[in-house]
Amino acid sequence: MKFSQIMGALLLGAALSACTSTYQKPADWREQGELNDFNADGRLAVKVNEKGSYANFDWTYQNGVQTIDVNTPLGSTMGQLCQDAEGVLAVDGNGKVFSAATPQELSEQLLGYELPVQYLNIWAAGQWVKGAPYQISHDGRLQQFNWIISRQVNENGTPRILLLESSKLILRLVFDNMQLLEKDTQAAAQCAARGRQ
Repeated sequence: MKFSQIMGALLLGAALSACTSTYQKPADWREQGELNDFNADGRLAVKVNEKGSYANFDWTYQNGVQTIDVNTPLGSTMGQLCQDAEGVLAVDGNGKVFSAATPQELSEQLLGYELPVQYLNIWAAGQWVKGAPYQISHDGRLQQFNWIISRQVNENGTPRILLLESSKLILRLVFDNMQLLEKDTQAAAQCAARGRQ
């Protein structure tokens, strides 16, 4: 199966069953500042043109490197997205590496639409991207870069649900766990897959 088909199956999916969500309060959103390093896992679902699918994810943000492994419900890795200071990479289940200077270029190339990988950790942290236009609705939804972002948090402030909606797709991340990491300047500063290009 080609990488575009794998990612299409991942990102074309039906949203997880609807659940009542309490949106983040408007006053709780803040301007982008320092971001905590973290490990997280959970489930993701994407809906495009009334078609959809779901998968599991493992997500790490550390030392400026963001890595998202997309897994089948049985735990096999279907693909990986990784962003570092040099750009963004995607790796399919067979280890083939695809690269581009920006996440927009890569997702357009592979999927036919933009996926805002470079902003996910910012929005998950309850922040808007600094220096870019934004609006916050009365019900606590952030609007930025043609996306509407809703966030539900746990009692400790970590995200429980991150919902992104655009005119083309709906992406829902449901977090089972998020663990904040200590800053580690010795951690890798680039995507591990760069050595495989």
